[in-house]
Amino acid sequence: MRNLLVLVSDEHQSGLMGCAGHPFVSTPHLDRLATRSVRFSNAYTPSPICVPARAAFASGRYVHQTGHWDNASPYTGTPRGWGHQLQDAGIPVESIGKLHYRDPRDPSGFDRLHIPMMVQDGVGMVWASIRHEDERLQAPGRMLGADIGAGESTYTRYDAAVTARTVDWLREAADRPQGWCLYVGLVAPHFPLVCPKPFYDLYDGMDLPDPKLHPDTGYQRHPWVEKQNAMMDTETRFTDAAERRRAFVAYYGLVSWLDHNIGQIMTALEEAGLAEDTTVIYSSDHGDNLGARGLWGKSNMYEESVAVPMLMADPALAPGVCDTPVSLLDLAAGIPAHFGLTPDASMVGAPLAQVATGNAPADRVVFSEYHAAGAVRGAFMLRKGRYKLIHYVGFEDELFDLEDDPEETRNLAGDPACQRVLAEMTAALRQICDPAEVDRRAHEDQRAMVDRYGGLEAVREMGPKGATPPPQLGG
Repeated sequence: MRNLLVLVSDEHQSGLMGCAGHPFVSTPHLDRLATRSVRFSNAYTPSPICVPARAAFASGRYVHQTGHWDNASPYTGTPRGWGHQLQDAGIPVESIGKLHYRDPRDPSGFDRLHIPMMVQDGVGMVWASIRHEDERLQAPGRMLGADIGAGESTYTRYDAAVTARTVDWLREAADRPQGWCLYVGLVAPHFPLVCPKPFYDLYDGMDLPDPKLHPDTGYQRHPWVEKQNAMMDTETRFTDAAERRRAFVAYYGLVSWLDHNIGQIMTALEEAGLAEDTTVIYSSDHGDNLGARGLWGKSNMYEESVAVPMLMADPALAPGVCDTPVSLLDLAAGIPAHFGLTPDASMVGAPLAQVATGNAPADRVVFSEYHAAGAVRGAFMLRKGRYKLIHYVGFEDELFDLEDDPEETRNLAGDPACQRVLAEMTAALRQICDPAEVDRRAHEDQRAMVDRYGGLEAVREMGPKGATPPPQLGG
């Protein structure tokens, strides 16, 4: 039985890899992995924010099925997911690094958790669960962090520790029976945008391109996006143009720092003599806007935010590019399938290898949703074939033809020639859920949580005001 190594980063924009055709971002180790992988060019997150995405991936279910709406709704091991299936079958399964679940003592589907990163105090950002526009709290600090540039942060030190622990684990695994699953959670390139100097210096002298569709050039953001962004509006919080440029340099540098750490892990796998017996999958929990449309972070349904990188290296699969849309839920279903298990019937995805071998329709539906920080109403995305629908409860839809318009510059929802496509996409969305009903339920659940914690004033101080702090490493 082949081993399975699953590597998941945080906030890696899908196109920022050399193997994805990026013109200057340096990712030699991911590119090398891609030469023996299927690269899924249209992979998506089930929700473009950390905790809901990770709970959905852990359980293999949509966010509206699990009720993990936002970063104050962490996974507790319920509903059961792929990890529990492996445990039930006696397959060793461990994790190293970021999980963003509630508590390491919860039955989350791992035999052992190494230096796990969880939501702060098991609670998370409750203040950001206040979603009514006239009640919500303006983000108290800049989400990207106080400092931007070259240097070390608690996150880069944590990633170094996660990488070192993984390298040691793989060395020890050379003497273990085959057929294990190891999940590794790295944090980069998630903000704060502080990057180790050697990787920052890769881009510091470059003439960097301007981000697309900036409001300063006349672009008008969708009203839902405008309201969502108003909660934190990172673009207005840079001190000057030089600091804003450092943000781009640091993000690109953190992608290369991530790649460096993956390179160390892959070298350890090879040196342990395990490379030929181990399937490797790389992905991320969501993307990052990186200045497009004047937006930073994630939290919307545009490609920069909702698309994720995905590579699967398995000798049973011919290397190449698979353009069929997939999601992290397909990866979730693929983990038990890798070990010859039938994915739990409640999982909504198709095993990733099944999609890679063409045993899935090219126009299969992939779905994502967002009910978290800044969203005054729910947002839903449906990808089917060349088209992508973004449905906002209470706001006008957006419809994009990603073959003709991969940069999502032209909203076709109001085009008379596209009304049949819009109707078909809307019908496909409603086969998955009733958006208005899901939106109502999310608001009710979040208000009930706020009330349980003592009401609006009490929760305004609960949870981190920026990035979740990593665990204390000691030593």
